Amino acid sequence: MKKIISILLITISLFSFGQKKSKFAKGADISWLPQMEATGYQFYNEKGERDDALNILKSKGMDAIRLRVFVNPNDDRGSGHCSKDETIAFAKKLHKMGFRLMIDFHYSDSWADPNKQYKPKAWENLNFTDLKKAVYDHTYDVIAAMKKENITPEWVQIGNEIPNGILWPDGHSKNFKNLGELLNVGYNAVKAVDKKIKVIVHIDEGNNTEKITWFYKNVAEQKVKYDVIGLSYYPFWIKKDWTETIDDLQKNMNYLAKTYKKQIMIVEVGGEDYKVENTKNLLEATFKAVRNVPNKMGTGVFYWEPQGAKSWSGYGLSAWLENGQPSPALDAFKEN
Repeated sequence: MKKIISILLITISLFSFGQKKSKFAKGADISWLPQMEATGYQFYNEKGERDDALNILKSKGMDAIRLRVFVNPNDDRGSGHCSKDETIAFAKKLHKMGFRLMIDFHYSDSWADPNKQYKPKAWENLNFTDLKKAVYDHTYDVIAAMKKENITPEWVQIGNEIPNGILWPDGHSKNFKNLGELLNVGYNAVKAVDKKIKVIVHIDEGNNTEKITWFYKNVAEQKVKYDVIGLSYYPFWIKKDWTETIDDLQKNMNYLAKTYKKQIMIVEVGGEDYKVENTKNLLEATFKAVRNVPNKMGTGVFYWEPQGAKSWSGYGLSAWLENGQPSPALDAFKEN
């Protein structure tokens, strides 16, 4: 009898361990943080005491961090850095503090988003076959180097906000066959390092039904391999309030989960820093929508650069006050 009980306890323990990282992720992209610290920006907790930004974010209920990776970035504090070596150095600190990790490959030397998906300078003259190899090698190199340091990410994004594709012009979504091939070599590179890493395909405007329907239909038709659907949700950029768009976000996430049987994450969200109550309400509604995706297929919410105070970054959708303290809007992460 004791032997049977021991086996049951071991089985339960192993099951619990395996399920641990499947819990709902509450996090942020904070890729600016090393440069903020390097330039002397001071962070303060709710008591007005100087504190490490990571401690503050943890106190707000965050357990996961997303970091972007550029190929050969310059040293501009806002649009550069995020190289392989810098990302690994930062990831070590995050790992020691117990954060889960998401890596976001931009496949560019600087920002990539729907309006710009420029090739890294070193890849500009490659033919398509060699371009695919460059994507594979770069992806494998970064993730393998991280695994060697025992900081294997839980999720990896192949591209950042890619409704218009990546690595223009070759990988533009006007040529979805090419785009599909590029996404698949990125997927293969990640899985060659560790099959347990979840690969994300990410587009903007999660509330835009026409866009998400068209894009993921083409992804399916091109047999793109991935594990998680990643969406951005920024009512601000389409000049609407969250109250006007949240129902569409919910409908779209439910549709995606039902149609493609994939987990759904909001990998970027943000509201105006000075509209504290409105931003908190936006976050609460976003958490509710993601958690309401049927069959627990909604698995996380990430704020984009909450600590990236406007006084340092010029970015108005952070969640930080002028006095260097976190915005009360971030309490939504603790409460949801």
